[in-house]
Amino acid sequence: MADSDDFLDLIEDDDQPSLLSPGARWKVLVIDDDPAVHDGTRFALYDYTLNGQGIEIVSAHSAREGRDLLRAHPDAAVVLLDVVMETESAGLELVDFIRNELENETIRIILRTGQPGQAPERRIIVDYDINDYKAKTELTADRLFTTLTASLRGYQQLSRLHQTRRGLEMIIEAASTLFDARSIQRLAEGVLTQIASLVDADCAGILVLRDGGADERFSVLAGSGCYERFSGRTSPEALHPELLDHVRQAFERRRHEFLGRRSVLYLSTGSGREIVVLLEAARDLSDTDRTLVGVFCARLSIAFDNVLLYEQLHEANQRLEERVAKRTAELMSANRRLAAQSSELQRANRFKGEILGTIAHDLKNPLAVIMGRAEMLADLLAVEAGSPERIQAQIDHIRGSAKRMTGMVNALIADAMNDALDISIRREWVDLATLVADVAEANRPLADRKRQEIAVSGPNSLVVTGDPDRLRDAIDNLVSNAVKYSPPEGAIAITLARTGNEAAIGVRDSGPGLSPEDLGRLFGRFQRLSAKPTGGEASTGLGLSIAKRIVDLHGGRLTADSGPEGGAIFTIALPGSEGAEA
Repeated sequence: MADSDDFLDLIEDDDQPSLLSPGARWKVLVIDDDPAVHDGTRFALYDYTLNGQGIEIVSAHSAREGRDLLRAHPDAAVVLLDVVMETESAGLELVDFIRNELENETIRIILRTGQPGQAPERRIIVDYDINDYKAKTELTADRLFTTLTASLRGYQQLSRLHQTRRGLEMIIEAASTLFDARSIQRLAEGVLTQIASLVDADCAGILVLRDGGADERFSVLAGSGCYERFSGRTSPEALHPELLDHVRQAFERRRHEFLGRRSVLYLSTGSGREIVVLLEAARDLSDTDRTLVGVFCARLSIAFDNVLLYEQLHEANQRLEERVAKRTAELMSANRRLAAQSSELQRANRFKGEILGTIAHDLKNPLAVIMGRAEMLADLLAVEAGSPERIQAQIDHIRGSAKRMTGMVNALIADAMNDALDISIRREWVDLATLVADVAEANRPLADRKRQEIAVSGPNSLVVTGDPDRLRDAIDNLVSNAVKYSPPEGAIAITLARTGNEAAIGVRDSGPGLSPEDLGRLFGRFQRLSAKPTGGEASTGLGLSIAKRIVDLHGGRLTADSGPEGGAIFTIALPGSEGAEA
């Protein structure tokens, strides 16, 4: 590959073949209202040639005809233009038409005038984009030959520069497209298409990739035109023997080779892969075409490395995704097993909690009796005669055993409490009015035994989101406590209300109320209040702590206070949504 791919060499005219295909002619337009000028021009230039190309003269006899002629022949190289035709400035207006309206900057314009005084040469050269200005009287056959040759050479150079600029623009535009390719086959097809567009000719070709090394194993990534049938072939023998010979020589030669209409391009990538592009064009490529193709190929190695690395990364990602999917399935299976084991453990824990609660309840009262009897014996010994030492020793044994049993019971209750506070909730729509009514009915038998009255007031519907089972536990704890601490024939009032965006449930009993000390330790674990149950009911000190935990998990508040006329008031405030009943 060339070391100076970034530079385009301007070829000297003597060595530069024509930009036109063999048999083509330089197109010269003659626009003049004098028929003799047309005849004289044709006679003077009848045998004119430049770089092996003759000329084709096309005539127009007015500025109006000249406009149509220029539109019909955008590939004209030179125009010999009269200044004075229909008007004194018709030719000058036509110059402005060529440069500004047609935007043709390549065609060379030679002004010819028979009246130089009407259009002074210096002003015309400065004000108008023309290339030469001659008086008809001085434009002899030799001068016409010289002027035309200079103009055609200028047109040739400008055409070459225009072609080079167009090619570079196409290379820049193609780079963004090719570098975005994510498939090696699509990249190969794009390369063949872009080269054909770059040289502006119909082309047939193949693109061959070899992974590197001295072996002959390679694959035809893409084919176009009459070679399209070879696309996808991975065996060298699948190619035509002549094509196979060119490909092998290119891998050995490791450089470009241009053979008339056939071009063999070679490039290597940074990853060690080799690529050969064999191109069959409809015409011979000019030096400019070859230089542009070389510049284009110099940029392709990075594109091929990118797409090859992308394909490798894509394959690695697919393998990784498969491994992740397999590992995820294994983890899900393990999670299901763990969930099943966790469910079994939770059931076991609940059973353990029930057992511990039962044991605590059954042992607590006998222990209290033992402690009471021991205290009574101690009092009796203080006033009666006997063997105080022996009796006192027995009493000490009773008291010590009772204390140890009480410690054991408290430890069991603590374990049960830890399980009780391990609470989880689910979210769904809950009608608190219905829930409160159910709880009140469930507690009426207990209240009836103590001749108590439970009254419920508030709206018929009060909707929030929460766990109905857990909320039922919290409300039931407050209502059962109100029954427990209210005296016989007392009253329990349950109220429901909505305050702003909160739903509130109030439970008021008719007991002795809460002391300041009670309010400070009300929701702690294993707390005993100053008030005692009025019907001899038992209490573990867990209920209010669990109820507060449930309300906190719902984002609400559980508060307590003493009423102005006695009794305790407990209030549950839960976040709600106005209009939820609708």
